[in-house]
Amino acid sequence: MLPREQELLTQFRAGKRLALARAISLVENTRPGFEALLHEIHADLGRAQRVGITGPPGAGKSTLVSKLTLVFRGRGERVGIVAVDPSSPFTGGALLGDRIRMNNVSTDPGVFIRSMATRGSLGGLATTTKEVADLLDAYGFERVLMETVGVGQSELEIAGTADTTVVVLVPESGDSIQAMKAGLMEVADIFVINKADRPGADRLAQELEVMLHMRLGEAQPTAAGHHGVSLKSVGKAARQRSRAAAAEQGGWAIPVLKTVAQSGEGIDALVATLDRHAVYLQESGALSRRRQARLAERVRAVVDRRLRTLAWLAGPGEQILEDALPALESGDESPYAVAARIVREMELAHQRY
Repeated sequence: MLPREQELLTQFRAGKRLALARAISLVENTRPGFEALLHEIHADLGRAQRVGITGPPGAGKSTLVSKLTLVFRGRGERVGIVAVDPSSPFTGGALLGDRIRMNNVSTDPGVFIRSMATRGSLGGLATTTKEVADLLDAYGFERVLMETVGVGQSELEIAGTADTTVVVLVPESGDSIQAMKAGLMEVADIFVINKADRPGADRLAQELEVMLHMRLGEAQPTAAGHHGVSLKSVGKAARQRSRAAAAEQGGWAIPVLKTVAQSGEGIDALVATLDRHAVYLQESGALSRRRQARLAERVRAVVDRRLRTLAWLAGPGEQILEDALPALESGDESPYAVAARIVREMELAHQRY
């Protein structure tokens, strides 16, 4: 490492908040030395529970994060928060809306909030969210909460970033079929219906429970009501059978919780469920599998980034492409032939090296 990055690492390990902020900026902007810094802190990872909070815009994710943080702080745990905001169309920076909604915890010395701009990244996260979560973990936070931007159906990247993924819905989210279409049924470890004091919360909870049961491949339980099927009875039966099936298979029965984050109702139950899921992940070996998958994806991402650099910045890729543009336009060349030439040049350069 260069002396400047070495000094930053020393200050970081000494627990200096300014050093943490500078390290995050170094990583977020991918400035020279950021990979060396991440290499040095890698051995310090794995102590924090990483919780992803995702869901559609307006679901109350920021309020939920702030209420969770208050409970964690009451237990003496330090909390790092990554709040991913939409990019400003003018500056490219974060709009900081999430941070404003968390102002009740933003001045707590045991809480560190970092707003990040998506910068055009899809999947609800900023490009370097995973690396920033690494820094918060290595710094010593017991909980790292990552709130996604709220982009809707493409917001699935969080599942490969967090240990526990919480999907937040509201009664106005529409029927739970839409949630399943969005892929949220596949990434959720915990469902939370926030703003549960509004009409439709109970029905949405019952629909989710029925659908979670149906994921197990069993027939839908039936329970006749006065006018046919009672959704409440069906939901209760589905919940009981899903839990029994999960227990029998040693798996995790995805719970459906109801909260009113504004008043704090249901937050303690959510915290208890997060604790329970952390224990399940550890005892079942799922935590190790998830973290290994995350690390494998990280290695692939670093390789992809370096290959792009070799192809376009350090290699002849840009020149080959520029020379080929007239032939591409006329149809004499195809993009695939030009790409093959660029890759071939990289292979020849590797052989010479």
